[in-house]
Amino acid sequence: MFFGKLLPREGNFFELFNEHGAQIVEGARAFMLMIQNYNDLNLREKYAAEVDKAEHHADRITAEVNRLLHRTFITPIDREQIHGLINAMDDILDLLQDSSETMQLYDVRSIPEEVLRLGDLSAKCCERVQHAVSLLPKLSQPQTAEAAVKTCEEIDKLESDADRVMRAAMSKLFREQEDVRELIKLKAIYEQLESISDRCEDVANLIEGIVLENS
Repeated sequence: MFFGKLLPREGNFFELFNEHGAQIVEGARAFMLMIQNYNDLNLREKYAAEVDKAEHHADRITAEVNRLLHRTFITPIDREQIHGLINAMDDILDLLQDSSETMQLYDVRSIPEEVLRLGDLSAKCCERVQHAVSLLPKLSQPQTAEAAVKTCEEIDKLESDADRVMRAAMSKLFREQEDVRELIKLKAIYEQLESISDRCEDVANLIEGIVLENS
């Protein structure tokens, strides 16, 4: 009993989740600005660097959460839930960075409307992720738990919208794009962008599970 009292309790997991969520939104915002200004090389590089910065910052937060897990005796929610949630959140920013790097490495000639639409849906998903995460400390309140579930349902809907946009984009790409190299580039980019909303849905599913167990 005395030993247990000496060990740190709770930790600042929720604050770290919030910080990570803010980096996800920052990375998504920078990514959208990058693709909106893609033809301006200076702006493209500026916003790509901001995506990288958000991803690096989020990596440090993820590492801190994992270190804190080892030092904390009693956690506010299940340890596996904490570990799964922070890593799922980190996957979102990893994909934003991957998408940014891929577009630059492939040197895509121009940004089709479908990329902008997928990017916009991804950014909206990221904003919902941040909102859902911000509600975690107060899940014991029924109205907060209900709001968290509603936000997760919005993420699910946005992910379905992204699926539809990607399928339509792929169909159009294979019908109309005559340059095989450009086709290969855009196909890879569409798939990466759609994966961002998939990872956001993974976070939503984890949060729904936390709500069920803790509300």
